[in-house]
Amino acid sequence: MHYVSAEGLTKSFGITPLFDSISFNINEGDKIALVARNGVGKSTLLRILTGKEIPDEGKLHIHKDVTVALLEQEPQFEEEKTVLENIFHSTHPVMQATRQYESAVDSGNSEAIMKAMTKMDELNAWKFDAKVKEILGRLNIHHLQSKMNELSGGQRKRVTLAKTLVDIGFEHKHTLLLMDEPTNHLDVEMIEWLEHYLNQENVTLLLVSHDRYFLDAVCDEIWELERSHMYVYKGDYENYLEKKAARIESEQASIGKARNEYRKELEWMRKQPRARTTKSKSRQDNFYEVEARAKQKIVDDRVQLQVKMTRLGGKVAEIKKVYKSYGEKIILKGFSYTFTKGERIGIIGKNGVGKSTFLNILQGIEPADSGKINIGETVVFGNFSQQGLEVKDNMRVIEYVKTFAENFPLAKGGSLSAAQFLELFLFPPEKQFTYLNSLSGGEKKRLQLLTVLFRNPNFLILDEPTNDLDLPTLGVMENFLQEYQGCILIVSHDRYFMDRLVDHLFVFNGEGDIKDFSGNYSQYRIWQKEQDTKSSERVSTKSSVKIHEEAFAKKDSDRKKAGFKEKRELELLQKEIAELGNEKTVLEEKLSDTKIPFEELNEVSKRIAQLSGLLDEKELRWLELSEMIGE
Repeated sequence: MHYVSAEGLTKSFGITPLFDSISFNINEGDKIALVARNGVGKSTLLRILTGKEIPDEGKLHIHKDVTVALLEQEPQFEEEKTVLENIFHSTHPVMQATRQYESAVDSGNSEAIMKAMTKMDELNAWKFDAKVKEILGRLNIHHLQSKMNELSGGQRKRVTLAKTLVDIGFEHKHTLLLMDEPTNHLDVEMIEWLEHYLNQENVTLLLVSHDRYFLDAVCDEIWELERSHMYVYKGDYENYLEKKAARIESEQASIGKARNEYRKELEWMRKQPRARTTKSKSRQDNFYEVEARAKQKIVDDRVQLQVKMTRLGGKVAEIKKVYKSYGEKIILKGFSYTFTKGERIGIIGKNGVGKSTFLNILQGIEPADSGKINIGETVVFGNFSQQGLEVKDNMRVIEYVKTFAENFPLAKGGSLSAAQFLELFLFPPEKQFTYLNSLSGGEKKRLQLLTVLFRNPNFLILDEPTNDLDLPTLGVMENFLQEYQGCILIVSHDRYFMDRLVDHLFVFNGEGDIKDFSGNYSQYRIWQKEQDTKSSERVSTKSSVKIHEEAFAKKDSDRKKAGFKEKRELELLQKEIAELGNEKTVLEEKLSDTKIPFEELNEVSKRIAQLSGLLDEKELRWLELSEMIGE
């Protein structure tokens, strides 16, 4: 089924268009990732598809039977209402169908009951409760009576996701799901569950995400918005990178040719006489087209930057038997570790187990309850925290960077000016004079990283650095960090980012239990699954042995006890089973009579259910007695 078709869509805010005359189609079952730099129109395009924004030009057609659902980064809630009331709003079709069914049963109207049951079948509402419980449990949403204005940012994000998944699961047969950064504020287990859920559900999807493993697991097509145009790549993220590199290489070759032609045409323009012939007028018009092609600029996301950082001495950092608790909640329980030069350690664990607290204790920002923390004299921490950038309203980007230093020294001699350093981190000259409060969330994150690096630290601490960053900026960060010679300690739920940068993990399991694992995130997950399989096999074996032992013990005991009483019970059971079976057969024949009144039909149904239970119970006892007496 054809869901969406767009032709020649254009949207601008100011002089430069976000996208210019783009066209695309979405068909049922498509799973598409939309990638681009921050601020070039990803969220705007999603809002146009929902009807919340209107394009300046172009045509957009959405099939009349398709419902468009949008998971926004900053959703609107009824703040005084509870989590439960916000997720299950009164207009929800399954809730309405359930209420209609309950009302029909209470009224005893057989026609209304049949109609309500048909509606429940259409919406698959019988499985509603089980699926809702799965969604809420997996997203760790348990305080259903809490008001929305009492929740943290991460909790609100999970409630938004739960509400969206509940709606698309039951609201409409044909749904186009639009998701804007769905993995933000989810821990790794939640992200992996969401991957599985979206693959199992028959959903048509267009999503914006910086989580590359998530993109690979869920999507099979990538759209990229760049320089106002849209480029479509079939396949996974790795294929997208290869095809994009080939496209850029081709474009750069084309620009090179245009520049050669531009030099020749520029010389002709300077020499040509004032009198204009038709031929020269045509050539002049063509000159401006050549000039535009020649002056195109392809931004290279690869950063090669040798930092001249403070030299690390022999002693880096040492933690000895450190304890930390908040009331009954244990964060660290006698943790010890000695850091060495050039270590790259990732920290993983569920939300709320104390990862950020550990980073603060290491840097001396927060005290430990007991234990020793010794930091080398040459260590200079660079702290990229979740708190973000301290925005100064009346300051421009270039002015802000210069408050730290005018120049950035390089390892091989020389230095970069603040403006050159900004350009390396995707802040072109025109963007450097933007006021801080006008930057997007991702641009502020990028600037925050830049200011941390500008101080030349030799021990980087990065707490969730990938949140709100676009894929090009992530590429810049990763390329830089791979060449970085100092120590790196990273807390992140971005599995791809961790796999590229770390070779060692601290796994926070909660209650002060921290596992020191040698390997990256993917290797840890393989190891963890192997351990879970072995554990399940051990439990299964023990359970099986125990069941058999109990069965044999019971059988031996029953053999000794079997006597006249048991034989008499067996005879009576045979008669009772026969009588109950005959009654059930008669009632089942009566149930097929179309003329039977509804009240009587209801009573017959209840009695058949009772008889089925009694028969199961008595047949099981008959088997037990047969074995006892038969031995």
